[in-house]
Amino acid sequence: MDGESAIPGVQANRPDLKARAKKFGRKFVSQRYLQMMVLLGVAWMIIFNYIPLYGIIIAFKEFNIIHSIAEAPWVGLKHFKEFLTDENLLYVLKNTLGMSFFKLLIGFPLPILFALFLNELRNVRFKRFVQTISYLPHFLSWVILGGILTTWLADVGIINNMLMALNWIDEPISFLAEPSYFWTIVITSDIWKELGWSAIIYLAAISSVSPELYEAATIDGASRFQQMFRVTLPMIKGTVSILFILAISGILNSNFDQVFILRNQLNETASNVIDTYVYQTGITQGRFSYSTAVGLFKSIIAFILLLCANFVTKKLNDTSLF
Repeated sequence: MDGESAIPGVQANRPDLKARAKKFGRKFVSQRYLQMMVLLGVAWMIIFNYIPLYGIIIAFKEFNIIHSIAEAPWVGLKHFKEFLTDENLLYVLKNTLGMSFFKLLIGFPLPILFALFLNELRNVRFKRFVQTISYLPHFLSWVILGGILTTWLADVGIINNMLMALNWIDEPISFLAEPSYFWTIVITSDIWKELGWSAIIYLAAISSVSPELYEAATIDGASRFQQMFRVTLPMIKGTVSILFILAISGILNSNFDQVFILRNQLNETASNVIDTYVYQTGITQGRFSYSTAVGLFKSIIAFILLLCANFVTKKLNDTSLF
């Protein structure tokens, strides 16, 4: 008796596998143009997301640009220990977590409320106008918006002129030179830029809510305001939960572009976050291994936060990413 026939089910499964392979091949050929688009995306991810992962090992080595990664000596967890004992660690974490916490606390529910109220507008033209105006700043880079904000917040900018015209201040305030104002500027400008764009996802979820639910609520005597919070909001809780999980996992991301554009030496005590700290140590100081270790540490913490947020939301409302 040969090896193949000695294994039960091998001969029976082989025709089935061939049939599946032929079916997959025919389907792939019929969808060849769509598959080509997908393959280009997969190739992009492999080249720019997965192949560079090899460079993570320099976090455990003493790497310099003179020698290759393979030639660099291993140092184990040396760079991680240096970061955890760095005198700048506390205020860097304070700035990162502080700004991210208030962005989450204020910036996360606002798009939900905005989408709920925008959905109640019955004038279609006005609704489209408001939606277009609200998400337009999203398409402008922080280089452009940073320049606009710097001009507005200058001593002779529009903000100081308005405050002085209203007699709320007696002399101009150097907003970007005062560390106490930096968090407020960052949080406010981030909400202004992303409010309308973030609301699009919730509007898409709201559009899938059955009109029969609103009709039943109207028959029961519910006002439009009550329908928003008793019908619409519960029906999109799955979308809200998923986006909340992603927001929690990204709490250590402080929007490098925004902070880098708005920060300066005068507000450094309030603007130095993990991302700018990695940039300073890695690019300007040439400590590539150390900055890689800091970035890897941040990614590990973000992954742990993702798992925790996913577990909590799954227990609370049975919604999770996995």
